[in-house]
Amino acid sequence: MKREIIDPSQFELEDKVVAIKRVVKTVKGGRHMRFTALVVVGDKNGHVGVGLGKAIEIPEAIRKGKEDAMKKIVTVPIDENGSVPHDFIGQFGSAEVLLKRSPEGTGIIAGGPARNVLELAGFKNIRTKSLGSNNKQNVVLATMNGLRHLKTAEEVARLRGKSVDEVSE
Repeated sequence: MKREIIDPSQFELEDKVVAIKRVVKTVKGGRHMRFTALVVVGDKNGHVGVGLGKAIEIPEAIRKGKEDAMKKIVTVPIDENGSVPHDFIGQFGSAEVLLKRSPEGTGIIAGGPARNVLELAGFKNIRTKSLGSNNKQNVVLATMNGLRHLKTAEEVARLRGKSVDEVSE
């Protein structure tokens, strides 16, 4: 699937740190500690990205993660209810995230890591279920995978060479 290049400067982006991990490497002279930050950025209007930053200090790791996330911003389709156009299961590693369509007034029903991605993407009504792994990084990446593969009715109709009415029957 071809990813379009999006310029992050044209959006008012917010960011959330999903997880910070301390990574320790034991070497001959002792232990080397570094930090890994998983950061999600989005404009709450259909654009979201996830990045990973690694550094010796936490603020530097967060900054690098934010920069990485800005490079990986994708556009996601949001329907008139503020939900996904269709149900889909996003996968990454052994983590699976079920994204389910919801009617108006449902709100965001999602676990911590998936919730951060969905809120910054701009969804208002969506249900999710995390299946498989509980690893925060894999759950976030599975959610992003699911959002990246969503298609609107117009896209499906265009791919099949039919009208939207013929596809929705």
